[in-house]
Amino acid sequence: MNNMGKINSASMTMDLRSLDQLRSRSDADPAALKETAKQLESLFMQELLKSMRSTSIDSGLLDNDATEMGTGMLDQQLSMQLSGMQGGLSEMILKQLEQKIGSVGVLSGNQPNVKNSDSMRTVDPSTPNKLSTSQQFIKRHMSDAQAAQAVSGIPAAHILGQAALESGWGKREIKTADGQNSYNLFGIKAGANWKGKTAEVMTTEYVNGVAQKVVAKFRAYDSYQAAFKDHSQLLSSSARYKNTVTKAETPESFAHALQTGGYATDPVYAKKLTQVINTALRLQRTVT
Repeated sequence: MNNMGKINSASMTMDLRSLDQLRSRSDADPAALKETAKQLESLFMQELLKSMRSTSIDSGLLDNDATEMGTGMLDQQLSMQLSGMQGGLSEMILKQLEQKIGSVGVLSGNQPNVKNSDSMRTVDPSTPNKLSTSQQFIKRHMSDAQAAQAVSGIPAAHILGQAALESGWGKREIKTADGQNSYNLFGIKAGANWKGKTAEVMTTEYVNGVAQKVVAKFRAYDSYQAAFKDHSQLLSSSARYKNTVTKAETPESFAHALQTGGYATDPVYAKKLTQVINTALRLQRTVT
């Protein structure tokens, strides 16, 4: 490779590295972008001058490494002088860089305030795809929770909060052996008296405060509505819950009544449930 080729290769490497660095920065400096555009225009001009010289008539008598280097340096200096002129190629390159880096707003001074635009968005319950996962969960099961409230007297938000905690806002729903949904949002076990369908899955139980993985059998239903109905009936009829849980008026008292009654073995179940119920209460106002 001749010296001119070396000069061009070095320039190419420098410009490409500059562009890569700018692309990796979310707060690209307008001055740096303009300088990079000028460098790229200069590189193009060098190649253009080289191409023009290669097509000219040349005796070859004075061609040697020294003259080639001098010519290359002259081309480089001339290309720098011609670069960055108003209406020139660098302005076109700059626009391309702005689009690639996504900094048009930065350069124009009209970059949108993302934080402010997010805070101004309003939730439209009629468009579920715009709701968060938690909001979608509340919206989907609100009517069933309200129906359960009418039967048991337990506030719908308390019921929704427990369903959310037990199912991870619907992300950890219990599946049957063939992969079907059990619709068991409340993690209700299938005891000896249960005559319906079941699902056996690995779960976490606490023995003397120590978490252990065990395989347990859970109730399976044909619909979410059936699950809410069974949950309401369990809390209303069981001697462990009917005199405490159904009379609890606050999230804290409801959660502690469930833990005291033995609904879960997790030693901090009441604390977790209280937090989720409070979240459910806030979300209810955004989707109704």
